[in-house]
Amino acid sequence: MRLRVVPLPLDQANAYVAEHHRHSNPTVGHKFSLAAALGEEIVGVAIVGRPVARPLDDGWTLEVLRVCSTGERNVCSFLYGACWRAARALGYRKLVTYTLKAESGSSLKAAGWTVVGEVTARSWDAPSRPRVDKHPLQERLRWEVAA
Repeated sequence: MRLRVVPLPLDQANAYVAEHHRHSNPTVGHKFSLAAALGEEIVGVAIVGRPVARPLDDGWTLEVLRVCSTGERNVCSFLYGACWRAARALGYRKLVTYTLKAESGSSLKAAGWTVVGEVTARSWDAPSRPRVDKHPLQERLRWEVAA
């Protein structure tokens, strides 16, 4: 059996992330969500939305907010590739995502993505807008693929 792309509503994608993702929570919004299926079984999901970093939110860029799988071989790289094809078909010129610095990024490399920078861990808390950090702050790598 081969992997195939399946459209998925955000609530179902978020439920999958809540059940299977190692360290991230479901997202609040999105532009589109995709699933990878083997037969009738969903073996991974991807959620794509506007970039979280304001300078990247230029109208031509989207961000892969979550990718999550059951561990089935090649699912994550399959989803990263599918997300890029869908984003390009919608007219976007760039797709970005982030990994923890400790993660290998092998799925992104396999899908043709490139590391474009390191992101210093920083809190969302500010005097003008108090926030509670829900996750440990960790260094990350920014990856992108562009037309």
